[in-house]
Amino acid sequence: MADLFIKQAKQYFVGRPSYPQKLFHFIASKTPSHDLAWDVGTGSGQAAISLANTYKNVIATDTSPKQLEFAAKLPNIRYKCTSSNMSMSELQQNIGSESSVDLVTIAQAMHWFDLPKFYQQVKWVLKKPNGVIAAWCYTVPEVNPSVDSLFQRFYTIDAGPYWESPRRFVDEKYETIDFPFQPVDGLEHNGPFRFNSEKVMDLEGYFTYLKSWSAYQTAKGKGVELLTDKVVEDFKRAWNEDGKIEKIVIFPVYLRIGKVGSSN
Repeated sequence: MADLFIKQAKQYFVGRPSYPQKLFHFIASKTPSHDLAWDVGTGSGQAAISLANTYKNVIATDTSPKQLEFAAKLPNIRYKCTSSNMSMSELQQNIGSESSVDLVTIAQAMHWFDLPKFYQQVKWVLKKPNGVIAAWCYTVPEVNPSVDSLFQRFYTIDAGPYWESPRRFVDEKYETIDFPFQPVDGLEHNGPFRFNSEKVMDLEGYFTYLKSWSAYQTAKGKGVELLTDKVVEDFKRAWNEDGKIEKIVIFPVYLRIGKVGSSN
């Protein structure tokens, strides 16, 4: 996974949406204590920065040193580059001892993980009972009908062959991803729950987002430019229809949230 994002780390940092504060307030309200959060697959630290407002300490890990170069440095965030196949001893060394973490978060990354092994580590490191795991993804951006219809064709037909198979979990809004955790207090199920992330974009920023896709990078590595002159012109025409250079782009965010019980 890390290799897919190394070359477009800057596009990822610039082009990807941030996450809504409502999401973090919701997660924090379901976490009994706020001493330590572990943000897994932190990328350039978008989630870690928001977590640092509520949690005393945040450990943010990623397998890509290039991504971590773009992460904002804050006094209560400790960034760690970890192996993609972290052992239990590495977990203890890098993250903490058994039952020591209040919250584990995974933003737009869990569909890449070896979930049985990862969940074993999560259940070991989370405080028992009631340590919380929160994983979310965002799906395709919503601009307006003209741009969105072009996007759907580009996403499914042009880029479709270059998506890795785990992408389907994002398309399915994390509804079908394995998530063996109990509902947190006050909720009847463990999600997904929808939130909206909004990002003001011009067309160049929109293209930067498209270039940050793993599918775009995979295609480029095979000598295929997905943003052909015709595709770019079609997007320009649709984008400029309303005469507005900048637009509010909505990224739907889908959250799964659960807790470990005393028996986990």
